[in-house]
Amino acid sequence: MITDNKNAVAARAALVQYLSRRRLRKTPERFAILDRVMTMDRHFVADDLYGRMETDGYHVSRTTVYNTLELLVSAGILRRHNFGRTKAHYELITGLGINHHHLVCTVCGKIKEVKDSRLASMLDNRTFPAFSPEWYDLCVYGVCSTCARKTRKSRQKLN
Repeated sequence: MITDNKNAVAARAALVQYLSRRRLRKTPERFAILDRVMTMDRHFVADDLYGRMETDGYHVSRTTVYNTLELLVSAGILRRHNFGRTKAHYELITGLGINHHHLVCTVCGKIKEVKDSRLASMLDNRTFPAFSPEWYDLCVYGVCSTCARKTRKSRQKLN
């Protein structure tokens, strides 16, 4: 999801507030990483972000990228997902406004975001004793149509 300037300003303000409350340094690297994260249009892994930073000509260590991503998660700017894989995926949550669901292909790893208003309404209206939910994460695992088609074609060739 490509963000607009309003979301970028809100994300920068959230980061400044988070860093100030915890008395952490406001380094140029943290803000450069945030600026690049704000341009990501889908889920990404830390290595993808690192590569894009290098391509943009902004050198920053992998450790700084990983640490800053965790800081952005703690600040409520990103969400970390572990879609049944070894590497964590991140997505921007500033300005999303609605919970959404993920369809994850167990063959190729492709992730598709879907919004199901009926399911969202059911989950949003669900109450739990002695618990106040803030957000949820729903992943549906299966095989995407592209991988299913490839599997069918390879089976046809064998017969």
